[in-house]
Amino acid sequence: MPPDDDAFGRGVATARGFRELTMAGTVRTTRRAHAPRTRRAPARSSRQRLPWTRLSDEKLLELRFCDLKLSLERSPLARRVKRLYAELENRGIHFRPHVWLSEEWFSPDGVPGIAVPFYLAHPRLERLERRIMREAEGGNARWQMRILRHEAGHALDNAYRLRRRKCWREVFGPASLPYPHRYRARPGSRRYVHHLGEWYAQSHPTEDFAETFAVWLKPNSDWRRTYAGWPAYHKLRLVDELMNSVRGQKPPVRNRARIEPIESNTRTLAEHYRRKLARHRHYRRGLADELLRKIFAPERPSARCMRACTFLRALKPRILAKIAQQAGSELYTVQQIHRMVIERSEILKLFVRGNRRHALRHAQWMLLRLTRLYGQGETPQLAL
Repeated sequence: MPPDDDAFGRGVATARGFRELTMAGTVRTTRRAHAPRTRRAPARSSRQRLPWTRLSDEKLLELRFCDLKLSLERSPLARRVKRLYAELENRGIHFRPHVWLSEEWFSPDGVPGIAVPFYLAHPRLERLERRIMREAEGGNARWQMRILRHEAGHALDNAYRLRRRKCWREVFGPASLPYPHRYRARPGSRRYVHHLGEWYAQSHPTEDFAETFAVWLKPNSDWRRTYAGWPAYHKLRLVDELMNSVRGQKPPVRNRARIEPIESNTRTLAEHYRRKLARHRHYRRGLADELLRKIFAPERPSARCMRACTFLRALKPRILAKIAQQAGSELYTVQQIHRMVIERSEILKLFVRGNRRHALRHAQWMLLRLTRLYGQGETPQLAL
């Protein structure tokens, strides 16, 4: 379960304590008498330890975003952004979306740029994100690139005003549709590509375009073979045609606005995570919760008993592939349902009941039933 709000209230990083910590991190060097008197290059600021990296989680949460003094250029993110630019260049697209640090991943309407979450700019902040939210979205190189390609689709859509074109609206739908707080996914549908997970392309026409663009942009993407015979193939063909039409052209929208940048954000990290946790508490429930409570125990039967979420995470890929074959469904669908039941079992604090052989059989039955039901049209509600 996410930590209680009390976790945010323990410890306050006072200005005096923060200054003391800064001074403690300063290293003084002395020159030996026989050493040659050569001028040393000043230490690069990117190698200097930021003072807040030594703070406890509780004190770190009391800092404001603007106090962190983060730099995207001196973070591992810079390499990912350069890689994204190289992928665009290899496709003949000279457009370069500008990137800045903010609280979350997003690409604002009308702005041809990408905001990336602050915690990816420093390992200490990423550890904090994992401790509170259980995961860090984009927390590895492969995941980061998948999201960057998706957000680049939004930025390019804004830069060239692609959504205004008649062909875009006919294939993806009107971008003016209200953005939903929740959406019902159709796991068996082949009208949409599979990229970020949770059938995200189905949430809104602009997300459908961004997901389709990301599949098209991926290096060595074999989308012509992978999606052959799918209705989604026609969307990929349109993206290919649209990209051919903008190659070598300067985008009409070239503003460099940065929405909600970290350096001007006076909100504390504690305030940020309180709001973020409040959004995540309204997660998916329903049939999955009922089945989970049937096969797992709400209380730990013994000291050696394994947590249900740990047990479910250990299911091997071949088991998921077998379930997909039995249900006549896509492996992608089973993977998303598997991820959903892990999240719910962790929130419900369930434990394995009986021996693991029986638990494995019950878990397979549950995943097979959920996959078949969702394939018949009973779909999960997914929070945005």
